[in-house]
Amino acid sequence: MRADEMNSQAQAVVDRQRRLGISPISDHDHRIMRLLQRVSTWFGNRDPPAVGATTDGAIPGPEGDLPVRLYRPDGPGPYPTIVFFHGGGFVLGSIGTHDWLCRQLTRETGAVVVSVDYRLAPEHPFPAAVEDAYAATQWAADNPDRLASDGTLAVAGDSAGGNLAAVVALLARDRGEPAVDYQALLYPGIGISDDQASVRENDGIVLSVADLEWFRECYYDGDIHQRNPYADPANACDIGDVAPATVVTAGFDPIRDGGVAYAEQLDADGVDVTHRHYPDMIHGFATESSIDRAEVALRAVASDFAATVGDES
Repeated sequence: MRADEMNSQAQAVVDRQRRLGISPISDHDHRIMRLLQRVSTWFGNRDPPAVGATTDGAIPGPEGDLPVRLYRPDGPGPYPTIVFFHGGGFVLGSIGTHDWLCRQLTRETGAVVVSVDYRLAPEHPFPAAVEDAYAATQWAADNPDRLASDGTLAVAGDSAGGNLAAVVALLARDRGEPAVDYQALLYPGIGISDDQASVRENDGIVLSVADLEWFRECYYDGDIHQRNPYADPANACDIGDVAPATVVTAGFDPIRDGGVAYAEQLDADGVDVTHRHYPDMIHGFATESSIDRAEVALRAVASDFAATVGDES
């Protein structure tokens, strides 16, 4: 599951992170980390990939308006719709940190992407992020005219956002709406356990064991919430009949084994799932424009998406 050596471009990202002194993340106050992210995002987003148009706005959420950014493809609609949830351990991340990824996703899929700035912990612990993610997906389903949508609806996310995408797919099944056609889970934060080989082998590569524990403490209010299937869908007794899925994992990722196990769980429960593993990659690689494999992975997700929604049309 892990290559003998890390990809050189991925290694350069890890080395840069260590030089900046931001690892481990848990050594820093979350407000300081958010400030650093805003600065790095400003520099990183100065020359973004072109899409048809982007629009910043807000949609109704459970506790007030939710900021969103819409990415429209170049060309006339209607388009499929992908609701995207960013990573960051439920504590960090924003629309801005994932701008490059969402632009690439729009370019590769030809879909309008709705990127959601859900509420973050520790100020807003579970289930705030889940409530926001579900509300945003329901809004997208209820407003096809606003999005020039063709009626196709998918959810996607990376890391903590991958968790949210999987949870929304589960909630949609349980509540009977909205109809979710596909889910893309990029190195999702699902089913993580400190005794997993990937956690031991990759401790300190982008994420440390201390970071994982810090994120858990910020997001979950005790063991009861951690066992809730809407907090971690790996806890669900049956995940059959959720939307077809692509699960992306990376060899040098501490949370790799949780994602692998969830792909196997989906398959065992009869869900059409494609597991795409990148053995020489790191956690978060799909957000890194300097890593060529990021575009490769997003192109593969787009291919799976097209095949899935094409089969259903």
